[in-house]
Amino acid sequence: MGYATGSNRNQMSYWSIEDMVDEKSMVRIIDRFIEVQNFEELNFTRTTPAATGRRPYSPQMLAKLYVYGYENGIRSSRKLEKETKRNIEVMWLMEGLTPDHITISEFRRLT
Repeated sequence: MGYATGSNRNQMSYWSIEDMVDEKSMVRIIDRFIEVQNFEELNFTRTTPAATGRRPYSPQMLAKLYVYGYENGIRSSRKLEKETKRNIEVMWLMEGLTPDHITISEFRRLT
């Protein structure tokens, strides 16, 4: 008998992030909660994107990230940025978007 072995890292696989997030995961609740909120009625600024310039991140996406951070005790915008690049649940929640820490911090400051 030998040691348990993992899978080959170079092997391509056909998994989706959807399959990797548990059906009862808190990120699914956060996602649904933020999606049903009307951010204009809640007096969020910048709910309508400008006609010129780079396309901004949606306030709903950044709010999802903040709610996730508060739920898990992550207050730092730099740590939240790291989570978007390494945590599968956050990747699912953010739909693959990875805002930098300045964008995350500015969202908190301006809301």
